[in-house]
Amino acid sequence: MKTNDSTKNIVNSGKQELLITREFNAPCEIVWNALKDPSIMRKWWGPKNFTSPAINIDFRVGGKYLSCMRSPDGMNSWSTGVYKEIIPLKKILATNSFADEKGNVVPASYYGMKGEFPLEVQVLFTFEETRPGKTKMVLHHIGIPQGEFSEMTRQGWNESFDKLVELLKPKKEK
Repeated sequence: MKTNDSTKNIVNSGKQELLITREFNAPCEIVWNALKDPSIMRKWWGPKNFTSPAINIDFRVGGKYLSCMRSPDGMNSWSTGVYKEIIPLKKILATNSFADEKGNVVPASYYGMKGEFPLEVQVLFTFEETRPGKTKMVLHHIGIPQGEFSEMTRQGWNESFDKLVELLKPKKEK
């Protein structure tokens, strides 16, 4: 499965924004479902060599999600957020925060991270079926701090999307 990966860091309204564009060889509905169905998301969520032992999704405006990524050394990192806008097969806008395993928002320092991190950022996914069976997905991760954390975030998203590419490959290509 071919993907087109374009990544940029930009400043939008004074907030750091990570922009990642991917094209998947899959219909929009399949890519969309990979972001709203916890049983599918568990298979691709998290960077290379990470697993996702728990994902709970209440996929509706005002609904919450809680997800866990487990590092190769067994450390769990939780995140949570609230869905702010959902336009089926077009757009998902949600907040994103570090969390404890119960879904309580925690500062980044809870996970040993240094520096100034906002308690909440935003993630915006947009989807476009560019031609039959091809979907362009654009991620805007808005409000992340500049520097090393921005690079780690970019790498983490791209490695997660690489896993999604593999998951969406037709069985004969795997």
